[in-house]
Amino acid sequence: MLFPKKVKHRKWHTMRKNPNKVGPATRGVNVSFGSYGLKALTPGRITSNQIESARKAIIRNLGKTGRVWIRIFPDMPFTKKPAEVKMGKGKGDIQGYHVRVLAGQVLFEADGVAPVVAIESLRKGGTKIPVKTKIVTRH
Repeated sequence: MLFPKKVKHRKWHTMRKNPNKVGPATRGVNVSFGSYGLKALTPGRITSNQIESARKAIIRNLGKTGRVWIRIFPDMPFTKKPAEVKMGKGKGDIQGYHVRVLAGQVLFEADGVAPVVAIESLRKGGTKIPVKTKIVTRH
């Protein structure tokens, strides 16, 4: 699982609930390292567990010659209060880390295998992510 080594603030503000108001991504929108990429079509939040499960699915399908790049990193902590706890008494404990993904951002990149294998492995990885995705190629 991915998580930061050290954070300046242990608990963050939640930020806005509707990422559609922010607009599409302007950074990280091109395939830079590999030949094929998995691009997010809708905004959302992706936890470190989801990134790890997508990475495992992609690597399992790519084989030994394939190479994968993860273009996102979960640095934002999210908290949760225990079940059946009364209102108040402060913010809950840290549950894990997630990353806010905007529409148009490249999440994963793959290279080193046949195009059919790369596309299929990225498609399988995209099923583990809670946002709509599409496979893009390098321009």
